[in-house]
Amino acid sequence: MPQRPGIFPTFFISGFECSTFVWKDRGRRNLVAETQHDRHVAEDYQLLRHLGIAVAREGIPWPNVDRDGTFDFSCIDPMIAAMNEAQILPIWDLCHYGYPDRLDPFTDDFADAFANYCRAAAEYVIPRVRGPHFFTPINEITFFSFIGGEWGWVAPFRKTKEDRYRLRLALCKASIAGVHAIREVDREARMIHIDPLVQIVAPRDRPDLRAAAEHETYVDTFLVWDILSGKAHPELGGAPEILDIVGANNYSFGQMEYQEQGPHQALPPHDDRIKPLCDLLDLVWKRYRRPMIIAETSGLEEGRPAWLKDVMEESLAAVARGMDLHGICLFPAVDMPDWHTGEWLHNGICDLVDEAGTLRRVPHQPYVDELRRWQTELNRVTELDEDPFSDPVELQDVIEAAHRLQKQPDKDWS
Repeated sequence: MPQRPGIFPTFFISGFECSTFVWKDRGRRNLVAETQHDRHVAEDYQLLRHLGIAVAREGIPWPNVDRDGTFDFSCIDPMIAAMNEAQILPIWDLCHYGYPDRLDPFTDDFADAFANYCRAAAEYVIPRVRGPHFFTPINEITFFSFIGGEWGWVAPFRKTKEDRYRLRLALCKASIAGVHAIREVDREARMIHIDPLVQIVAPRDRPDLRAAAEHETYVDTFLVWDILSGKAHPELGGAPEILDIVGANNYSFGQMEYQEQGPHQALPPHDDRIKPLCDLLDLVWKRYRRPMIIAETSGLEEGRPAWLKDVMEESLAAVARGMDLHGICLFPAVDMPDWHTGEWLHNGICDLVDEAGTLRRVPHQPYVDELRRWQTELNRVTELDEDPFSDPVELQDVIEAAHRLQKQPDKDWS
């Protein structure tokens, strides 16, 4: 038995882009179809098995399975078959920015409808896949509130700070109701609540915006997790066991310069206002003292291996400080399009190459090589054995690597 057993069978995790939002000028979108994950799902899961990754974030498309309050989950049967064949553990993402057209998140019945859906989803998937069972009720509530409540990119297409705040509270209420509904089916089910890890700074010539920037960094960033844990708005029913596992998403554009209108501006590489990822992770750990994962991270194009190196070094520096880190999710496993332009981002473990309408999966070998290097460094498997569920991750290996390597926080990580 492991000396310090982790939560998951592998330290490295991956996942598939599964957004189902109604986009501002293109109607309902389905990123699983746009990346052809639905057509290549068996290949995609065998890829993860070959890479030594036994955990994957996988979406259930709420708008597509909901039939006016009754549910047809048959569209995820190929995913279930593929993950069972490859012996990959799912983290079920139940709402990735999309909800049924008949619902309005600002009405009282939204949380009840979401809870009914979560209960039905749990009843469907739990008997069909090997446990333990993991769920993300609503992905990135903070970011969802921006794109749907203030920036008007996705439904419900609101465009005020007040609506952003109202939407955030409504989504938190629904998420808490969803947790309770899932645990009616499996009282041991684990919840991973995922939000971006960000830092906002004032423009150099606008010191008057410093307070607003700091509020977004140190208050707004944490409000959803505060609500889910019961630290804020206790009337919504949050508690530490609701928050459960904290998933922090980390991208280079998460460090930004404050803009009074619209999305903030990403800081350029080497900007002296960038903070080390280790320090940002430490803020989350000290605030909640809950198990953590980096729930999404990836570089772009040729920068992918260097990005993974930086994220690993920063994460190990945070582990050396005492953070209880259980995994790092290399997201996505296969490439995804920019939501606005449709151009491929080249941020996946595999690029997608269009061959007569079929998107061929092409591993980005330098990225894979860097993953292999870190699997070896942490004494992790590089390809799954016959039963990857037989033992959880030995976290002591990760902790010992953190102290052996003695990586120091470095703000030049973007």
